[in-house]
Amino acid sequence: MEINRIGDISAFVASVRYGSYTLAAKHLGLSRSAIGKSIVRLEEQMKVRLLNRTTRSLSLTDEGQILFDYCQQILEGLEDLEEVDHVMASRRLEPIGTLKITAPHSLGNRYILPILDTFLKKWPGLKADISFTDRFVDIIEEGFDIGIRVGEPKDDSRLLTRTIAWQKMQTCASPQYIKLHGSPQTPEDLAKFDTIFLNGSNNRRSWKFKTDSGIYVFEGPEKMKIDSSDAILASAVSGFGIIQLPTYITQESIDQLQLIPLLEKYTVEPEPIRIIYPSKKHLSPRIRMFIDYLVEQWTVLPPWERIDSGTKT
Repeated sequence: MEINRIGDISAFVASVRYGSYTLAAKHLGLSRSAIGKSIVRLEEQMKVRLLNRTTRSLSLTDEGQILFDYCQQILEGLEDLEEVDHVMASRRLEPIGTLKITAPHSLGNRYILPILDTFLKKWPGLKADISFTDRFVDIIEEGFDIGIRVGEPKDDSRLLTRTIAWQKMQTCASPQYIKLHGSPQTPEDLAKFDTIFLNGSNNRRSWKFKTDSGIYVFEGPEKMKIDSSDAILASAVSGFGIIQLPTYITQESIDQLQLIPLLEKYTVEPEPIRIIYPSKKHLSPRIRMFIDYLVEQWTVLPPWERIDSGTKT
């Protein structure tokens, strides 16, 4: 067993136990830089990402957890390094372990879940940990492998993105609501009506409209806020007020005459729907292969336009 690998393993185990490079360095009598280099070297040797690193915390990836368990036994003399190499090498050949995914609630249920179900059946050694939520999720802080996000990418060097489709927003209300209250003729008229907003964990989502003078942003006041897109849809169908949601949520209700589109000539350009993931380096097979499979299986469903796009930061 190479001495430098024992040093790297010790640095890795200490980093996990103490929750930071700084505390691990203090415990081992090394510099923080030396700890960081040991982790990078270990990831290079194993060809997997072991830790999710942020400015505030460290968390183990699925492969990192497995290696940590083995490394503790190596340091105690209960396990052989060649066995660890064999185990980690096998995880580079096919998707096994737990795939952690987050996506907006309705989008995830309607389109991600069926594709994921097929993928899991294809690879029986794989499990999934799913969070479908309309709140903003920091995938690195919360330890997700993949996130599905709507809108233009923010400047975040930690993340890579791939556009898979486009989301078009639709403003609408039920026939009974329109019969009782009328309908807005311009975006500015919305302030006179009952509107229902998505209540996220961050800021309230505003509604955008394209006008002759530029983009008009409607921010309320709203009659109601709800933290679920499906519940917002149900409230509109029941006649509570006017909503703005993606067409993949509203279209079925519009086709069934439960909702009527409003302010259609003011609709803004569609927003990209993107896969986001922490790092392309040492990407495990379960992440890399699911991303490729998701793009491959994405169905062309009106009013979405499927596009092929390269990866970018």
